[in-house]
Amino acid sequence: MSLKNISLTLLVAILGILASKGIIRSSRPSLLKQLIELGSTTLSSQPIIAPIIPYIIEGHHHQHHNRHHSKGNKVNICDDFPPDFPPPDTNTTSIFCVDRNGCCNFTTVQAAVDAVANFSQKRTILWINSGIYYEKVNVPITKPNITFQGQGYTSTAIVWNDTANSSGGTFYSGSVQVFSNNFIAKNISFMNVAPIPGPGDKGAQAVAIRISGDQAAFWGCGFFGAQDTLHDDIGRHYFKECYIQGSIDFIFGNGRSLYENCQLISMANPVAPGQRVINGAVTAHGRTSKDENTGFAFVNCSLGGTGRIWLGRAWRPFSRVVFAYTAMTDIIAPEGWNDFNDPTRDQTVFYGEYNCVGSGANMALRAPYVQRLNNAQAAPFLNMSFIEGDQWLLPFV
Repeated sequence: MSLKNISLTLLVAILGILASKGIIRSSRPSLLKQLIELGSTTLSSQPIIAPIIPYIIEGHHHQHHNRHHSKGNKVNICDDFPPDFPPPDTNTTSIFCVDRNGCCNFTTVQAAVDAVANFSQKRTILWINSGIYYEKVNVPITKPNITFQGQGYTSTAIVWNDTANSSGGTFYSGSVQVFSNNFIAKNISFMNVAPIPGPGDKGAQAVAIRISGDQAAFWGCGFFGAQDTLHDDIGRHYFKECYIQGSIDFIFGNGRSLYENCQLISMANPVAPGQRVINGAVTAHGRTSKDENTGFAFVNCSLGGTGRIWLGRAWRPFSRVVFAYTAMTDIIAPEGWNDFNDPTRDQTVFYGEYNCVGSGANMALRAPYVQRLNNAQAAPFLNMSFIEGDQWLLPFV
């Protein structure tokens, strides 16, 4: 386990706990940004806690609700909110304001979700202010048409730390679990900060978000975890310009999903030159039958980080994943993919690559069941038609 991975996990966990107890104010946008930057850079020998000491000191001395002192004068920390925010409902939209410092009607995301009317036909936008929201959030099937609107994926995050062991199974470990249709998330991060599992650990899978509703879209979001970060469970989903971090099977499920212009970052342990060990995988798709129209398509993405990893493992016999126009670093193992140690799956999986670039995209030594797609074979996976997005996907506004 590398120092930088421990740092990101433990720091976010510690800060989330402190924030939830009111010991620190985590609404400072630069705090989460610093934590995320720690996770993507090599740390020096300097104490990693140093950058956040001012936040801890500030929060410890200023715990008065909504106010802090500046040169002897009381300043209302809610003054940045315009007096008419949130605006009144329209025929099609309601806006709920969430701020953990008490500047809005809701201090937790779950409270705002609970307040949404069941089966509302309106789009309900949960405007979530900058900060770390240390809570487990459930969006039930009775709450369709909800938007989580953060202030940037390095500024706003929902964080929890369940594992398969603590929650009764991997599927229930998500920090956020969405079962409703027509869910949208913009400019927000979803994190699971449970301890990073070691090789062979049982029950340590820890999901950041489970998306089990149809017609969901994620714009400019972050997904942070290790094993099983993003549970792309069932339904049609769209991910645009997202940052997705993990180690083992960190995008898994049986969704039909299009990922465009996303950064895929492996945080598996570095592998010494010459070693053939494999310690991670990007995807584990769960298609069980050739009749299921599901699969993951990655278009114009980038794939890097650490470790020696596969592009995908055949979690289920008819697993289907395509990478197109994607830049891959040399962390990708030459064989590229894995049949879950079941050779019978070689005849049923659909693993394809199309016009990818970078040292990890060399297909000379790929597993024999991997397809080098031609133009006609790749076409169904390259745009919105793969998820029928022209029928339901709303533009980013």
